[in-house]
Amino acid sequence: MAQTGLSNRIRAVVVGGSTGSIDVLLRLLPALKPPLSFTLIIVVHRRNTADSALADLLSVKTNIPVKEVDDKDVIEPGMIYLAPADYHLLIEQDGTFSLDDSEKVNYSRPSIDVTFESAADVYGRTLVGVILSGANADGTAGLNVIKKGGGVLVAQKPETAQIGFMPQQAILHADIDLILDVYELIEFVNGLNT
Repeated sequence: MAQTGLSNRIRAVVVGGSTGSIDVLLRLLPALKPPLSFTLIIVVHRRNTADSALADLLSVKTNIPVKEVDDKDVIEPGMIYLAPADYHLLIEQDGTFSLDDSEKVNYSRPSIDVTFESAADVYGRTLVGVILSGANADGTAGLNVIKKGGGVLVAQKPETAQIGFMPQQAILHADIDLILDVYELIEFVNGLNT
């Protein structure tokens, strides 16, 4: 898929991952060139009791502002937002986030599917969905909703993932546009920046 023209229309990139995805994020974030012209939203499976250490860790790796989302935060371009532990993260039509503590989806809260689906409703064809390393199929249903809305789908090359099951499930069950290793993913995301 040619990237030409994508950078002019992309307003948000949503990234989902589980086991092994932190390593990818720790390579991706330092390589991104600020300021971002879009919003980057990250959903990572982690323990229910996790504190904000992950947001702090990601913050020191990039010059782009990183924030763990609070309920009703206004979504701003140029920011990196991280879903908090033990809440589903939803994107609202009024340009804010909301947090939800309803039942787990795919044994997960936050669920990648929940965030991807709500982002697709708001951003439509101006959205990129990225699925990284992980051990379950969370994210595949959400990617299909993003695709239905005209968005672009990216999966980490399973053979480059610590756990390739999650991107492999996405590749098998969604119409993935790009299958990339970490270096190619960095280049792709930087290419979206205008």
